[in-house]
Amino acid sequence: MTILNCRCFDKGSRVNVRAVAEEALLTGPVEPTNEPYAIAKIVGIKLCESYNRQHGTDYRSVMPTNLYGPYDNFHPENSHVIPALIRRFHEAEERGDEEVVIWGSGTPRREFLHADDMAAACVYVMELPQATYATHTSPMCSHINVGTGEDCTIRELAETIARVTGFEGRLTFDASRPDGAPRKLLDVSCLEACGWRYQTAQEAGLRDTYAWYCRANSDIAEDSGS
Repeated sequence: MTILNCRCFDKGSRVNVRAVAEEALLTGPVEPTNEPYAIAKIVGIKLCESYNRQHGTDYRSVMPTNLYGPYDNFHPENSHVIPALIRRFHEAEERGDEEVVIWGSGTPRREFLHADDMAAACVYVMELPQATYATHTSPMCSHINVGTGEDCTIRELAETIARVTGFEGRLTFDASRPDGAPRKLLDVSCLEACGWRYQTAQEAGLRDTYAWYCRANSDIAEDSGS
């Protein structure tokens, strides 16, 4: 199985107000800042498709949305939005801060999938009968989107993380900072037609991720003190 990334879709598709379907791949240039990463991923799927057509193999590909969960990267400078906000709210709550500042207006919408659901979806797709997989894909567009099919605003996400971490202070959105694309959402109707749907509700997944983060921090503190 080849695992892609929604950054493989061209910039125009990913900022569309509609959910992005599998057929949108290679319909336009990818975001320049993501180009090397995206092209490497796209080469993987095209290699799999070529082997399938020429040699009759049964290689499969999935295109996940934004992922989060335990063992994520929580670095303060280069982490993605969920681990970054979890760390920021956790540290603000520990210090007793009255305010957390979040970049942007809070209005962009994003889709997130827990890592456990991603793993389950991969296994499900790999175990699909070959005829079923072939029915829902095509030889030149053989990947399947994996996500929740639901999105939320960054403001809603931040409010949920504040609740999960116990932060009771003020949330301030700095609209002078860039927002990025107004919406990033995958069309997951193909995967749902194959019989799979995500199981982890967002707040439950965030609580699971935060619990892991707290345990990991505790372990680091104990190791440092020993």
